[in-house]
Amino acid sequence: MTAAVSTRRAWLGNALALSGLLVLALAFGHWQTDAWWLASPRLGSWLLAALVVLAYVGLCAAIVSGARTQARSASLGDETDGADAVLLSWASQTGFAQQLAEHTADALRTAGMAVRALPLHRVDADVLRSHRRALFIASTTGEGDPPDHVLGFTRHVLDQSLTLEGLEYAVLALGDRAYDQFCGFGRRLDQWLHHHGATPLFDRIDVDAGDAGALRHWQHRLGQLSGRADFADWSAPAYQSWRLAERRWMNVGSVGGPAYHVALVPQDPTHLDWTAGDIAEIGPRNPDDAVAQWLAECGLDGDIAVKIGDAVEPLSAVLARSRLPFRRDVSGQGAQTVADNLQPLPHREYSIASLPGDGSLQLLVRQMRLPDGHLGSGSGWLTAHAAAGERIDLRIRRNTAFHPPADDRPVVLIGNGTGLAGLRALLKARVAAGHHRNWLLFGERQAAHDFHYRDEIERWHRVGRLQQLDLAFSRDDPTRRTYVQHLLRERIDQLRTWIAQGASVYVCGSLEGMAPDVDAVLREAVGLDVLETMAASGSYCRDVY
Repeated sequence: MTAAVSTRRAWLGNALALSGLLVLALAFGHWQTDAWWLASPRLGSWLLAALVVLAYVGLCAAIVSGARTQARSASLGDETDGADAVLLSWASQTGFAQQLAEHTADALRTAGMAVRALPLHRVDADVLRSHRRALFIASTTGEGDPPDHVLGFTRHVLDQSLTLEGLEYAVLALGDRAYDQFCGFGRRLDQWLHHHGATPLFDRIDVDAGDAGALRHWQHRLGQLSGRADFADWSAPAYQSWRLAERRWMNVGSVGGPAYHVALVPQDPTHLDWTAGDIAEIGPRNPDDAVAQWLAECGLDGDIAVKIGDAVEPLSAVLARSRLPFRRDVSGQGAQTVADNLQPLPHREYSIASLPGDGSLQLLVRQMRLPDGHLGSGSGWLTAHAAAGERIDLRIRRNTAFHPPADDRPVVLIGNGTGLAGLRALLKARVAAGHHRNWLLFGERQAAHDFHYRDEIERWHRVGRLQQLDLAFSRDDPTRRTYVQHLLRERIDQLRTWIAQGASVYVCGSLEGMAPDVDAVLREAVGLDVLETMAASGSYCRDVY
């Protein structure tokens, strides 16, 4: 039944009820044989009548509100069925999860993806099996409880043992760290899906009290999933002012894409404040020549002052940090009208490779090329277009799920490519704390060109601050491609020993290939139940992209 039909039936029911009351009134009037007389009812009768009227009005309002809620749910569009459609399901107590589902559905459909959107109470085993990909937005109420409308789902689906191989999924978990069971229902849903054979598209994202940074991270993942990197941020980050202090090409001569060491320093030194594992959100810029070409083609003067909020800036400056519209979309418009309709370039995320004590925020950035050959907005800005000393918009996002352990337990660090950035920060933190039971497994293409931060890592290993170092360079042996996951399997007995000694495992790097293969080796080493327990306790941590 559609929401529109429900609404019509509700109004029809009300009309019939009122008609029945009118018929009764006429009947009672017909049966009245004595003369009519008027008298004022006592106060109690008036109060009782008023309460009855209020109760009836409240019932009508509840019916209308429910119909509107159903209409809103229907507007998410569950009309798209079939295995190729992405299943998008939400569990919402206050409506926030449903609102995020609306944003998610709009973003994916803008990217040309088919979406089937359903509240979680309408999802069962058959629905799950009929889709290849699924996204879940799950709120938690109280101490780990599900929203009221999904209590049936928890009884009839989560308590089942299903086979979900072939389903790829992701979970956005909403909660509040003020409660002990933070994001409890979202975590339970994630664990259940993983335990029954579904494969994560990316790691669960936990949102503390609507944290905007975590929601931007979800949106960033949606862009990767859909192949669209130009989604406008749902909430713009409050950037700080930093400047480019250093840029160094790290892998000259490599068969792989250029990778750069980038060092940034803040205008305000107090902004040198983060923990190993945190993420840098960068506000990119269009290159000057692209802005100049766009202005020339549109016949606009970039020096014209335009008002943006309470500030006044040259049009060219606003264009530099915005998506450049198609020429046809701004034809005949003045500078202020153009500025009013610009959309900011979406932020880009990078693992931080340094500690505040290093005096700069350091990144390891690989240049990314678009299909048309142009550099990506984030990597292009940091590695090519920004000049030395130029302002860089930056915001630090806390990533508590990837912070190092506070104690001296063993740590296994596994990564490839520019994923070494996050692992380097963790190693720096461990070395600074005097915790030396560290094991690094790292993979890249060529040892001669792609062993990033080689001198530093080899020095740590030489003096015992890095107890074990294993390296895989896939292009060095033409007869056999060896990747970091192969090294891990070859050392599976040692891996079991480290984990039995209480080791935490950190994985940073490629979501495709490396991360799922490493996960498979870890399952083989300790079993799924142990691995899920490690993940729940924060001993198995991933920062993959």
